[in-house]
Amino acid sequence: MFSPPLSESHSPAAEQAPSDRMALEVSGVSKAFRVGNRQIEALRNVSFTVKRGVVTGLIGPDSAGKTTLMRLAAGLLLPDAGSIKVLGHDAATQSLAIQSEIGYMPQRFGLYEDLTVQENLDLYADLQGVPKSLRPARYDNLLQMAGLTAFTKRLAGQLSGGMKQKLGLACALVRQPPLLLLDEPTVGVDPLSRRELWEIVYRLVQEQGTSVLLSTAYLDEAERCDEVVLLHDGQLLDHGDPKVLRESLRGRTYAVTSGAVSKRALQTHLASSPAILDALIQGDHVRIVMEQDALPPQPGSLLPNISDVQINAVPPRFEDSFVALLKVKTDPATMITLHHTPASHATFSVAAGTAQQVITVQNLTRRFGNFSAVKDVSFIVSKGEVFGLLGANGAGKSTMFRMLCGLLPPSSGSLRVAGVDLRYAAAAARARIGYMSQKFSLYGNLSVVENLRFFSNAYGLSGKRGDTRIAWALQEFALTSSADAVSGDLSLGYKQRLALACALMHEPEILFLDEPTSGVDPLARREFWRRINALAEQGVTIMVTTHFMEEAEYCDRLAIMASGEMLTIGTPAEIKLQARSVDLPDPTMEDAFVGLITSHEAQGAAA
Repeated sequence: MFSPPLSESHSPAAEQAPSDRMALEVSGVSKAFRVGNRQIEALRNVSFTVKRGVVTGLIGPDSAGKTTLMRLAAGLLLPDAGSIKVLGHDAATQSLAIQSEIGYMPQRFGLYEDLTVQENLDLYADLQGVPKSLRPARYDNLLQMAGLTAFTKRLAGQLSGGMKQKLGLACALVRQPPLLLLDEPTVGVDPLSRRELWEIVYRLVQEQGTSVLLSTAYLDEAERCDEVVLLHDGQLLDHGDPKVLRESLRGRTYAVTSGAVSKRALQTHLASSPAILDALIQGDHVRIVMEQDALPPQPGSLLPNISDVQINAVPPRFEDSFVALLKVKTDPATMITLHHTPASHATFSVAAGTAQQVITVQNLTRRFGNFSAVKDVSFIVSKGEVFGLLGANGAGKSTMFRMLCGLLPPSSGSLRVAGVDLRYAAAAARARIGYMSQKFSLYGNLSVVENLRFFSNAYGLSGKRGDTRIAWALQEFALTSSADAVSGDLSLGYKQRLALACALMHEPEILFLDEPTSGVDPLARREFWRRINALAEQGVTIMVTTHFMEEAEYCDRLAIMASGEMLTIGTPAEIKLQARSVDLPDPTMEDAFVGLITSHEAQGAAA
């Protein structure tokens, strides 16, 4: 503990005079950048305030301007127009004063990976002018809070994603700042680590009265904030209590099921309805947001050609209001236009367990010296199935993927992919699979079309065949206008599109997606999954890892790993059922995931 908890009648925020209740004041701020020959307006006439002693979420799609705003607030950039006051200081003229008071955690945590945990803390203490006499007690508090006490001598580069996240936060808190700026601190880390970070953040707010501005691409995190600021395309969309924004959608959200068609086909039909603003798969049903608040939708009018349809009202979520504000309208013409039809593919999906076994893993183990990254794992994936592989950071998911793609040999056990034993014919299997890595594996100094040509050549597509596939990719993924753009300058959403296009150039039978939406905004994630669902409907087998529990709901089956071991395999509904209890009658996928991981860790600690 940093200090005794504050009572409701005695908090730093409550003692502020009205003029001092704002930790951050943004007034008419605009900021533009020149990238090559292009002028990019990152922020346009943005105004809002951040109150003291609360958590304010900065929410917006990729390239909305969140990071630019964070850097302006930290005094690292100057606005082209408007003004920013941080803790009463003018960011344009008093940046050093601001930087001496605030805590700032940039994306990717701002760590020096070739330094140890202790050396990172020492460096930040030096930079922030923390007296050496105060450091031991401060370090003890921070290390205990972050669960890093036993890891002070470990290099930061050797920490898991969740541990890096907490070390980055600890470094930002060395001076115990009154204002903490966190730029997407939970991107790329597992749900358990996300929960742990939020516990730390709220401890700071409740015990220290710390003001927090936190940007995030996870819309469920917005509901944990006291207030949210919504940005889109550099402009302010809304600012207020997330509960109020959420309730504005009351009466417009429903769950739709049908025993006559698959959930992916049901989503396709619903998304084509002009009465529906949004449709996405959620477990065994499709969640819809109606365009207008009207009478409850009727199966006959909404889905006239589909039988056995059930429609039930469900409470709205913050994500629904976010989508409504952006006026996102699914275009059926772009939703299922993936012309991905190699001769070996069926044009429909087949239920798991009744079709050809495309991936067979038996007693698979991978050791690195004395360390076992994967331990005696077995599972089967059928043709046309979307199979999700979940786990905490360091669980062994990426190692598993590399073995399945023939990029890493197993230490023991067997695995067959597309009917090929990877021990003896890895190259033959790789010709039939597509792989999209966490960082997209693009060549940042090449243009979009040059990346497409490189990958088409790598897959043996040359001449007219290669030109045809490149033209397909440019049109299919709406990349024609960016064909000559350097891929390193693209937004994350466009990098994701390009990476998926590259993975599909040779029309693979199996597609491996290793955290393909990490750091990508919610709108790009939705577009991505519409494409993946269309591929699965055409018979392509999909295997995916993700830290987004909502995305896990898209899968036909899931496997959850921890410390290289398989904890459970089943449908999303079956796994959530394992977490049901008297205290938690309707658990989410995140509840189930966290419960399984914490139970496994507890068993390991007791052993």
